[in-house]
Amino acid sequence: MGWRSIVVTQHAKISYSGRRVIVQTNQNINEIPIDDIEVLLISTTQAVITARAVSELARAAVKVIFSDDTGEPVCETVDYLPNNRSVSLLQQQFNWDVARKEMLWTWLVTAKIQMQITVLQKQQIDTSELDYEFHKIEVNDISNREAVVARKYFPLLFETGFERRNFQPANAALNYGYSILLSFINRNIVATGCLTQLGIHHHNDENQFNLGSDLMEPFRPIIDWWVSEQDISELTPEIKIQLVDLLNLELKFNGQNTILRNALKTHVTNCVSYLNGERETAKVEVELGDEISDHALNRNV
Repeated sequence: MGWRSIVVTQHAKISYSGRRVIVQTNQNINEIPIDDIEVLLISTTQAVITARAVSELARAAVKVIFSDDTGEPVCETVDYLPNNRSVSLLQQQFNWDVARKEMLWTWLVTAKIQMQITVLQKQQIDTSELDYEFHKIEVNDISNREAVVARKYFPLLFETGFERRNFQPANAALNYGYSILLSFINRNIVATGCLTQLGIHHHNDENQFNLGSDLMEPFRPIIDWWVSEQDISELTPEIKIQLVDLLNLELKFNGQNTILRNALKTHVTNCVSYLNGERETAKVEVELGDEISDHALNRNV
């Protein structure tokens, strides 16, 4: 399992040779052992990648994310036939117990709203409105407290009148950060042998990552926190790189000191094991430090 996040931000050719990914730019040539790579983000349309490189990256279970001409992630590679995917695993996923799915969604929504409250508190913002909604959560969130809280949360965190659908730099940064988070969650879902399309709450026919959209919810506020701390006038390459590097953020997950990328792996494994009936709970407790530490990117090209 790799550990590096590789970001390509300029004109480059990406190829493969001898268990190494070769990234050739106008200035230099970078060679990265393929076994070291966890995510390859191609954050430009001025790069080309060979079919051999895509094939070998998929074989090594490396997630490759492609961006459009604005730098927004638009698609990613998903292993066609993971070695651990079998008919029995797929049948198990299709037959997940309804009560377990509803209970897991309850825990996910509860953890997400708790995190949203924490983020507001870090900004010294009154959370009484969210506290009130939090105590009204029911099993499977049948009253949709998640959506109610979101409508109150974002204007409190950013500014009065802020809407997620507006085209503005903060929203562009949020969307970019969420895309990276979703991609990493999807990678770990595929590693369990599950289909990303079959969610427990999200059931959009046009969303091939319904399960990832479910499981990522408690971690979204981490992106919100970081973006709210920045003065973003445009979505620059530097902002994108720092959003990718949030995967190295230090935090506590279920009482253990770790970094975000490792917490996400554990989280996905716990949730899938619970849905498969292999454990009786899927605890989701995320604790943030007092500030977002500054990590150097593993490798930026």
